[in-house]
Amino acid sequence: MNLQDPQLRRALYNVAAFQVGWFACVLGGSLIGALVAAVVISVHLRYLGRPGEWRWLVCFGALGLLVDGGLSLAGGFDFGAEQWGVMPLWLWLLWPLFATLLLHSLRWLWQRPWLAALGGATSGPSSYFAGAHLAGVELAPWLLPAESLVWALLCLGLCRRIGRHSAQADRGSRR
Repeated sequence: MNLQDPQLRRALYNVAAFQVGWFACVLGGSLIGALVAAVVISVHLRYLGRPGEWRWLVCFGALGLLVDGGLSLAGGFDFGAEQWGVMPLWLWLLWPLFATLLLHSLRWLWQRPWLAALGGATSGPSSYFAGAHLAGVELAPWLLPAESLVWALLCLGLCRRIGRHSAQADRGSRR
């Protein structure tokens, strides 16, 4: 691993910024999470973002509202007093924060569908489990298996959408 490689450094910054945002949301709640997420996303789009990448962040924000909002309405989460609409703002913010990883530190993954599905099926629910534990959120017994399925399918979909374009771009740059 060569830390002098600018691409590797950008990927490490990308992961570190996401983790800062994740912890700010989970531990800091909606206000602190919103402030930190706004900074992380703004800096990401300014320095790492690709043309049109903001669309991924918007789409993932909408997808998060659909997925976690639906699971919340179905009784999957018990947020106690910090309920904001169907779910707290901090939980929703994790979706666009995750989207900052798609075209950068996770780019390599989208050409490996089964690895992406396995990663989604395990990492997604692990993140929910850890976040719930740290934030004091109660999860329904069925939620983590449901999240596992959602994230496995989501990652397979990302392979089809991003992996195809990445492979075409890589072939075009080698010519």
